[in-house]
Amino acid sequence: MKVLKPLTNNQVGEQTQTIFSSIKQRVGRVPNLYAAMANSPNLLGGFLVFEATLKQGSFSAKENEAIALAVSQSNDCKYCLSAHSALGKMAGYSAEEIAGIRQGTVADPKLQALITLATELTYNKGKASPEAIDAFLSVGYTAQSLAELIGFVAIRNITNYIYSNGDFEIDFPVAAPVESLESVA
Repeated sequence: MKVLKPLTNNQVGEQTQTIFSSIKQRVGRVPNLYAAMANSPNLLGGFLVFEATLKQGSFSAKENEAIALAVSQSNDCKYCLSAHSALGKMAGYSAEEIAGIRQGTVADPKLQALITLATELTYNKGKASPEAIDAFLSVGYTAQSLAELIGFVAIRNITNYIYSNGDFEIDFPVAAPVESLESVA
Protein backbone atom coordinates (compact mmCIF):
# COMPACT_ATOMS: atom_id res chain seq x y z
CA MET A 1 0.00 0.00 0.00
CA LYS A 2 1.45 3.32 -1.09
CA VAL A 3 0.54 5.95 1.48
CA LEU A 4 2.76 8.98 0.90
CA LYS A 5 0.92 11.29 -1.45
CA PRO A 6 2.30 14.67 -2.49
CA LEU A 7 0.83 17.53 -0.49
CA THR A 8 -0.06 20.90 -1.94
CA ASN A 9 0.71 24.29 -0.47
CA ASN A 10 -2.88 24.44 0.85
CA GLN A 11 -2.47 21.13 2.70
CA VAL A 12 0.63 22.02 4.68
CA GLY A 13 1.43 24.32 7.57
CA GLU A 14 3.25 27.61 7.47
CA GLN A 15 6.69 26.02 8.12
CA THR A 16 6.30 23.70 5.12
CA GLN A 17 4.89 26.49 2.95
CA THR A 18 8.13 28.39 3.61
CA ILE A 19 10.14 25.31 2.61
CA PHE A 20 8.01 24.90 -0.54
CA SER A 21 8.62 28.55 -1.41
CA SER A 22 12.38 28.05 -1.07
CA ILE A 23 12.26 24.94 -3.27
CA LYS A 24 10.24 26.80 -5.91
CA GLN A 25 12.83 29.59 -5.95
CA ARG A 26 15.66 27.08 -6.54
CA VAL A 27 13.94 24.57 -8.81
CA GLY A 28 10.98 26.44 -10.29
CA ARG A 29 8.46 24.02 -8.77
CA VAL A 30 8.07 21.56 -5.90
CA PRO A 31 8.89 18.10 -7.28
CA ASN A 32 6.45 15.39 -6.27
CA LEU A 33 9.09 13.63 -4.17
CA TYR A 34 9.55 16.69 -1.94
CA ALA A 35 5.79 17.22 -1.80
CA ALA A 36 5.43 13.62 -0.59
CA MET A 37 8.22 14.10 1.95
CA ALA A 38 6.13 17.00 3.29
CA ASN A 39 3.89 14.45 4.99
CA SER A 40 6.52 15.01 7.69
CA PRO A 41 7.71 18.62 7.79
CA ASN A 42 10.56 17.47 10.03
CA LEU A 43 11.72 14.94 7.44
CA LEU A 44 11.53 17.40 4.56
CA GLY A 45 13.27 20.21 6.44
CA GLY A 46 15.93 17.97 7.94
CA PHE A 47 16.57 16.22 4.65
CA LEU A 48 17.09 19.49 2.77
CA VAL A 49 19.49 20.84 5.40
CA PHE A 50 21.46 17.57 5.55
CA GLU A 51 21.69 17.38 1.75
CA ALA A 52 22.76 21.03 1.42
CA THR A 53 25.40 20.54 4.12
CA LEU A 54 26.85 17.44 2.44
CA LYS A 55 26.93 19.23 -0.93
CA GLN A 56 29.44 21.65 0.61
CA GLY A 57 31.78 18.71 1.24
CA SER A 58 34.45 16.97 -0.76
CA PHE A 59 32.46 15.78 -3.79
CA SER A 60 31.82 17.79 -6.96
CA ALA A 61 28.32 18.24 -8.38
CA LYS A 62 29.12 15.55 -10.97
CA GLU A 63 30.30 13.14 -8.28
CA ASN A 64 27.13 13.83 -6.26
CA GLU A 65 25.03 12.88 -9.28
CA ALA A 66 27.10 9.74 -9.90
CA ILE A 67 26.45 8.66 -6.32
CA ALA A 68 22.73 9.38 -6.70
CA LEU A 69 22.57 7.37 -9.93
CA ALA A 70 24.52 4.43 -8.49
CA VAL A 71 22.37 4.23 -5.35
CA SER A 72 19.11 4.74 -7.21
CA GLN A 73 20.06 2.08 -9.76
CA SER A 74 20.91 -0.31 -6.91
CA ASN A 75 17.48 0.33 -5.39
CA ASP A 76 15.71 0.39 -8.79
CA CYS A 77 14.08 3.73 -7.95
CA LYS A 78 12.53 4.90 -11.19
CA TYR A 79 11.73 8.36 -9.81
CA CYS A 80 15.26 9.08 -8.60
CA LEU A 81 16.84 7.57 -11.71
CA SER A 82 14.73 9.95 -13.78
CA ALA A 83 15.49 12.97 -11.61
CA HIS A 84 19.22 12.28 -11.39
CA SER A 85 19.56 11.44 -15.07
CA ALA A 86 18.20 14.94 -15.77
CA LEU A 87 20.34 16.51 -13.03
CA GLY A 88 23.37 14.53 -14.22
CA LYS A 89 22.99 16.04 -17.68
CA MET A 90 22.74 19.48 -16.09
CA ALA A 91 25.96 18.73 -14.15
CA GLY A 92 27.77 17.90 -17.38
CA TYR A 93 27.39 14.16 -17.98
CA SER A 94 26.52 12.88 -21.45
CA ALA A 95 23.78 10.30 -21.94
CA GLU A 96 26.50 7.70 -22.52
CA GLU A 97 28.25 8.59 -19.26
CA ILE A 98 24.98 8.35 -17.35
CA ALA A 99 24.36 4.94 -18.91
CA GLY A 100 27.84 3.83 -17.85
CA ILE A 101 27.31 4.98 -14.28
CA ARG A 102 23.97 3.17 -14.13
CA GLN A 103 25.57 0.02 -15.60
CA GLY A 104 28.43 0.28 -13.10
CA THR A 105 31.23 0.57 -15.64
CA VAL A 106 33.03 3.82 -16.46
CA ALA A 107 36.46 4.57 -17.92
CA ASP A 108 37.57 7.04 -15.24
CA PRO A 109 39.20 5.01 -12.40
CA LYS A 110 38.31 7.60 -9.74
CA LEU A 111 34.65 7.68 -10.78
CA GLN A 112 34.66 3.87 -11.02
CA ALA A 113 35.93 3.56 -7.44
CA LEU A 114 33.24 6.01 -6.27
CA ILE A 115 30.29 4.28 -7.92
CA THR A 116 31.55 0.81 -6.97
CA LEU A 117 31.74 1.78 -3.31
CA ALA A 118 28.37 3.57 -3.38
CA THR A 119 26.79 0.49 -4.95
CA GLU A 120 28.37 -1.88 -2.42
CA LEU A 121 27.27 0.29 0.49
CA THR A 122 23.73 0.24 -0.86
CA TYR A 123 23.49 -3.47 -1.66
CA ASN A 124 25.23 -4.55 1.53
CA LYS A 125 23.36 -2.29 3.96
CA GLY A 126 26.36 -0.11 4.72
CA LYS A 127 29.04 -2.79 4.59
CA ALA A 128 31.63 -2.51 1.85
CA SER A 129 34.43 -4.87 0.98
CA PRO A 130 37.97 -3.92 1.99
CA GLU A 131 38.83 -4.03 -1.73
CA ALA A 132 36.23 -1.39 -2.59
CA ILE A 133 37.36 0.85 0.26
CA ASP A 134 41.03 0.40 -0.70
CA ALA A 135 40.24 1.24 -4.34
CA PHE A 136 38.33 4.35 -3.20
CA LEU A 137 41.21 5.55 -1.02
CA SER A 138 43.89 4.67 -3.60
CA VAL A 139 42.42 7.08 -6.18
CA GLY A 140 42.68 10.04 -3.85
CA TYR A 141 39.58 9.97 -1.70
CA THR A 142 39.99 10.34 2.06
CA ALA A 143 38.34 9.24 5.31
CA GLN A 144 36.31 12.47 5.10
CA SER A 145 35.17 11.47 1.62
CA LEU A 146 34.16 8.03 2.90
CA ALA A 147 32.12 9.55 5.74
CA GLU A 148 30.40 11.93 3.31
CA LEU A 149 29.76 9.11 0.83
CA ILE A 150 27.99 7.18 3.58
CA GLY A 151 25.87 10.30 4.20
CA PHE A 152 25.00 10.60 0.50
CA VAL A 153 24.09 6.92 0.29
CA ALA A 154 21.79 7.40 3.30
CA ILE A 155 20.16 10.45 1.71
CA ARG A 156 19.51 8.63 -1.57
CA ASN A 157 18.11 5.66 0.31
CA ILE A 158 15.65 8.03 1.98
CA THR A 159 14.46 9.42 -1.36
CA ASN A 160 14.34 5.94 -2.90
CA TYR A 161 12.27 4.67 0.04
CA ILE A 162 9.88 7.64 -0.13
CA TYR A 163 9.19 6.83 -3.78
CA SER A 164 8.77 3.13 -3.00
CA ASN A 165 6.10 4.02 -0.45
CA GLY A 166 4.70 6.99 -2.32
CA ASP A 167 1.72 7.37 -4.55
CA PHE A 168 2.86 9.94 -7.11
CA GLU A 169 3.92 10.41 -10.69
CA ILE A 170 7.46 10.87 -11.93
CA ASP A 171 7.63 14.57 -12.83
CA PHE A 172 10.95 14.40 -14.70
CA PRO A 173 11.65 12.88 -18.12
CA VAL A 174 11.37 9.17 -17.39
CA ALA A 175 14.71 7.34 -17.50
CA ALA A 176 14.86 4.21 -19.61
CA PRO A 177 15.35 0.90 -17.81
CA VAL A 178 19.04 0.02 -17.49
CA GLU A 179 18.48 -3.15 -19.55
CA SER A 180 17.47 -1.05 -22.55
CA LEU A 181 20.56 1.20 -22.44
CA GLU A 182 23.27 0.49 -24.94
CA SER A 183 26.27 -1.05 -23.23
CA VAL A 184 29.10 1.42 -22.77
CA ALA A 185 31.69 -1.10 -21.60
